[in-house]
Amino acid sequence: MKTYIFGHKKPDTDSVMSSIALSYLENKAGNNTEARVLGTINKESIYALKHFKVKIPKYLNDVKLQLKDIDYHKNLFLDEKASIYDGYKLMLKKNITGIPIVKEDNTYRGLITIKDTSRNIIRDDLDTLYTSFDNILNVCKGKEVVRFDEEIKGRLLVASYRSTTFVNSIKLNEDMILIVGDRHSIIEYAVESGVKLVILTGGSKIKDKHIEIAKKNHVNVIETDMDTYHMSRIITLSNYLKTILSNFNQVTFYDTDFVDDIKDVNSKLHHTNYPVINKQNKCLGLLKITDLTNTNPKKVILVDHNEPLQSADGIEEAEILEIIDHHNLGSITTKFPVNVRNMAVGSTCTIVTLLFEERKVEIPKNIAGVLLSGILSDTLILKSPTATRYDKDAVEKLSSIAEVDYQDYGMKLLKAGTSLEGMEPVDVLFNDYKSYTINDKSFSIGQFFTMNFQDIEKDMDKYIATLNQTAEANNFEMVCLYVTDIIKNGSYILFNEKAKNYIEVMYGIENPNEGIFIEGCISRKKNIVPLVMNIFDN
Repeated sequence: MKTYIFGHKKPDTDSVMSSIALSYLENKAGNNTEARVLGTINKESIYALKHFKVKIPKYLNDVKLQLKDIDYHKNLFLDEKASIYDGYKLMLKKNITGIPIVKEDNTYRGLITIKDTSRNIIRDDLDTLYTSFDNILNVCKGKEVVRFDEEIKGRLLVASYRSTTFVNSIKLNEDMILIVGDRHSIIEYAVESGVKLVILTGGSKIKDKHIEIAKKNHVNVIETDMDTYHMSRIITLSNYLKTILSNFNQVTFYDTDFVDDIKDVNSKLHHTNYPVINKQNKCLGLLKITDLTNTNPKKVILVDHNEPLQSADGIEEAEILEIIDHHNLGSITTKFPVNVRNMAVGSTCTIVTLLFEERKVEIPKNIAGVLLSGILSDTLILKSPTATRYDKDAVEKLSSIAEVDYQDYGMKLLKAGTSLEGMEPVDVLFNDYKSYTINDKSFSIGQFFTMNFQDIEKDMDKYIATLNQTAEANNFEMVCLYVTDIIKNGSYILFNEKAKNYIEVMYGIENPNEGIFIEGCISRKKNIVPLVMNIFDN
């Protein structure tokens, strides 16, 4: 089973690159992993991936439990041309009360239940047969004597009269199927009349001369040891399953449907069985409602975050195998013990670099490049107060493997991410955006790096309106956008109206203006979030 490795919902360069590099490392150890992203990656990340010729990871919508994660009865269905008898026996064998019916190409046709088969046995008006020659042989455990037709269709008739009465009073034709014992005059009458099929019961044998007539008139012949009474009772079970399919539109589920949604539907319907299909209406099997307890949750490894709000939707339903992060510990919980690597360093990519060293796995040039990009991005080319000696050592090593001057490459990387071209205020806010909750109060911080704050300042009203709308829509106490200029070594702060008092307390500035510049404020993790948490905590 594949394990997904991903960062937070608003993927920055560190989260994207650490996912890619860690997936490479895990796969080298023989594990089956794939790096994914939970949102649109930014321009900075795109620049790095193009520079080092690495593919952009695929998008992962959620990790919720889906029907395909359940041990339902896969490939349990029958062809519509199987016999009713086959359906009944299979349901008994599998201990199920219903079975999906499909066409030859597995297109879903409908659901047959044990009640449907039972109803067929006790019907008094069922005197027709529409099935295959082989189905009849199977049901009556018969022997093929003469076969002309693979498919048999006709009206059933049992030779229960005296021979003379039958021959004189019953008109036979090519659409009739005759069940008869060792009454050779009736058999001769039947083959001469060209009936569709003659079934000889009780171990009776057809005479050679009657076989010749049967061949001449294209009459099918079967012999069985079963007596006439039981044969007449069981013969209709050889009918095709499709003959008892109703027009009732049974509820089906796609294999991509969420388990929670299935439970909601079942709470109203209380059915026992549900056919499972795909988007092309091909049947995949049968879900017994009790199968929902047999789950195989998606396996995931989290990088650069450990907060449920920042993670994939449905993370509580997934099996978290490992967490690699450099942030404060959040409120995420796991069902089983997991490996957690949390270090006070400037970048998750630094931790992944250390893992390569510890596991003695050589870092190829392109992976060194993505790891370097994550560290340079998160530490602002090692200028951030979060940068540690581990980050600096990693940068030295990785830049050598990647064959780049980290200062020069780092400036190009950051410049690629600071362009506002084609971006609306909401795009800037959510470019690198994280939400937090403390003491039942929530706040969010967006951060954007640029060397030209004037491009934002000229649309200040639009940005403030976006912050206010975001705060109101999510019931946030505070929504701030920190526009960071690494050349000036500080950030301009934009905030929603309700947050003004918090900004006053955080920075000791009376009546702060929108766009106020705070020198030395460049790290969300060290310079911003701790201040907000301290206020909310008190």
